[in-house]
Amino acid sequence: MPSPDALLVDIAAMVESERSNQMPLTVVVPGAVITGRLAPERLWHERVAEVLAASDHLKPFAALFTAPAVEGGETVPRSDRPTHLHLHVARILQGSYGLPHTGGMYRIAIADVSSWTVGDLSYSDQ
Repeated sequence: MPSPDALLVDIAAMVESERSNQMPLTVVVPGAVITGRLAPERLWHERVAEVLAASDHLKPFAALFTAPAVEGGETVPRSDRPTHLHLHVARILQGSYGLPHTGGMYRIAIADVSSWTVGDLSYSDQ
């Protein structure tokens, strides 16, 4: 498996350190082109937790996104370098339109990204 693109890792690390969610990014992963805004992991987790907590059926899962990762009773330390991209207001580009129309929340392993570009690719609903 090829190593993750160092520049993409640096961009993700900068977003993590700045707590900014304004970096538009489009990535190509096996089977999909995904476009959206890169968000810090913590901010992404908070937003997913809010969405889950608002659902009667999914509310119990919200805690998974608010609690620190624990393994064998010990908190798992986070790596200094990001291993995943966290996109919000993101769409999978399919033909001439994006799914979902309103945008979603996607977590993508940086190692799975085969190509990328800065910018939010537009699409046509017509």
